[in-house]
Amino acid sequence: MEFQNNMKHGQVQSVGKALIILEILAQENTEMSLTDLAAESGWAKSTVHGLISTLREFNYVEQSPLNGKYKLGIKLFEMGNAVKRSWDISKVARPYLQQLNKKVGELVQLAVEKDGEVLYLDKIESHKDLRIVSDIGIRLPVHCSGLGKVLLAYKSEAEVKRIIKAKGMPAMTKRTITTLPKLFKELEVIRERGCSIDDQEIMEGLKCAAAPIYDSMNQVKYAVSVSGYYYNMQGQQMEHIIEAVKKTAYDISYEMGYRKTKKRSG
Repeated sequence: MEFQNNMKHGQVQSVGKALIILEILAQENTEMSLTDLAAESGWAKSTVHGLISTLREFNYVEQSPLNGKYKLGIKLFEMGNAVKRSWDISKVARPYLQQLNKKVGELVQLAVEKDGEVLYLDKIESHKDLRIVSDIGIRLPVHCSGLGKVLLAYKSEAEVKRIIKAKGMPAMTKRTITTLPKLFKELEVIRERGCSIDDQEIMEGLKCAAAPIYDSMNQVKYAVSVSGYYYNMQGQQMEHIIEAVKKTAYDISYEMGYRKTKKRSG
């Protein structure tokens, strides 16, 4: 795999190459010799040796005393933990929630699944006269809310069954899904379109669109939603809200370290 032509104008060549060495070691996930690194990068052994020696000196790379091969160092682990500690979902999400609220003018909420229920972490009120029981710290059912369904959609079938067995599926309105087969069908649709819709399932007159938030391990841990009166969330306006909430969820996910897996071209 060749990397010699991957540098962009304005980049510091040595820094870019050093980062690529780290990427190669991370991607291979095994100890590599100087020869292996030179072959993978397409650079001369002398170039790789200079880069790897500097990375080793600063503890970003370690060298085995047994076979002389290289692997990622403890410094990266320490830095990774520092980054992880900075990912406080409420602090990260807040400006994006405010932006979404300003854009659509409806109630915006952030939630997590906790003990088989939706736990609300943050909330920005609607510009309209809309009030629902979803204060921060309040818990609501997962099977009939937009946030709950989108959080369920990315869990295993066994985990969904465990939650439903423990919590049941009470009918909150005449539109509430109350059987597992219908719920699993709904969860499949949610995964396909990347968002969940609650059309008066938890409360008459209330409609909601929710999207999943991924973490750095590409796991869905949180969700964001927009809620409003059903007559305000129809047609093109609803499509606009769906796109807005999906974009917000993606932006927050990116801030939390989520990256779509891509193969590096060379």
